[in-house]
Amino acid sequence: MRTLDWTPVCPLDRLDPDRGVAALVDGVQVALFRTGGELYAIDNLDPVGGAYVMSRGIVGSRGGLPTVASPLHKQVYDLRTGRCLELAGVALRRHGIRCREGLVEVRLRQEQ
Repeated sequence: MRTLDWTPVCPLDRLDPDRGVAALVDGVQVALFRTGGELYAIDNLDPVGGAYVMSRGIVGSRGGLPTVASPLHKQVYDLRTGRCLELAGVALRRHGIRCREGLVEVRLRQEQ
């Protein structure tokens, strides 16, 4: 997997806790989440439904894992790994995310 450079996206205070935000990073739609004091970045494309809606998913937890449920068909994904908890072999691509000096930055990960 190839990693690109860090791209500034938005101030940290633009990410409401337990709500998703969509961002366009170098032409890729990414869903950003702030939950449990952590930041997560995943592809905004729902791998099951085929629509760019993951930023509108329902944030929660399952077994202590931070999760997001697709707003389309309600599949639940682990925000830390991108793995679908209900369908074997289905996953969201995760991206690097950090906060530096109050600014959220994303580093896309692309498969080689």
